[in-house]
Amino acid sequence: MPALEVRNVRKIFKEDKNETLALDGVNFTVNEDEFVCLVGPSGCGKSTMLRIISGLEHATSGEVIFEGKPVTQPSPKIAMVFQLFGLLPWKTAQENVEVPLEVLGVPKKERFEAAKSYLKMVYLEGFENTYPHDLSGGMKQRVGIARALALKPEILLMDEPFSSLDELTAKTLRDLTLNIWRKKGEPPDSILMVSHNVEEAVYMADRVIVMSARPGRVIGDVKIEIPRPRAEHVRDPLYFHFVDEVMEMLHLGNGKH
Repeated sequence: MPALEVRNVRKIFKEDKNETLALDGVNFTVNEDEFVCLVGPSGCGKSTMLRIISGLEHATSGEVIFEGKPVTQPSPKIAMVFQLFGLLPWKTAQENVEVPLEVLGVPKKERFEAAKSYLKMVYLEGFENTYPHDLSGGMKQRVGIARALALKPEILLMDEPFSSLDELTAKTLRDLTLNIWRKKGEPPDSILMVSHNVEEAVYMADRVIVMSARPGRVIGDVKIEIPRPRAEHVRDPLYFHFVDEVMEMLHLGNGKH
């Protein structure tokens, strides 16, 4: 049984008398211990799909199945890292990581130790009492990752988490994310990441799911058969083969021939 199953999800946004079909019959799975990337042109509904999976948004029809049950509301077992960090500016790094644990009723001492531990995992030891305005973009995103990991999720959702960062910082955080995911016995088991960067998707994912222009449909599911760690293979012809394969699907799905 897959860790997560998206079944025929359709999403219509309504505003006054206008309707916009954002997603149209989306189907895919995420298996246990798998890293999946969702790519597609801007406006194809990738982020909407993540919000439906997280329980923050509801599908118009279709369903998302997690642990054999439909997702109807947010769950700590499915955590999310946002593109624009989503940190509370009046709270320190430590306090930001503690927020979801506090909501879940985790005792103060326990959540303090958990936040401290996960900040250390993302190399922010010593910055626990720093406020977001004194952190760089990359450091803010590390706090966002630590906050999501503190929930010990089975599935981690990431919505273009590195797109607002410079390339050097983004590369560092890609490798950090992969190292955390591959660590035995530590959450998360699976990651589903939205990206607009095809090379990033091929570098990180076991599978790349390709979506069409709006209304978003799945038009490709590419298994990336490159050994890990992939830093050693980014100049191999096989790496560029997969990048070209995904790019060609994107062009066709975007109506470009």
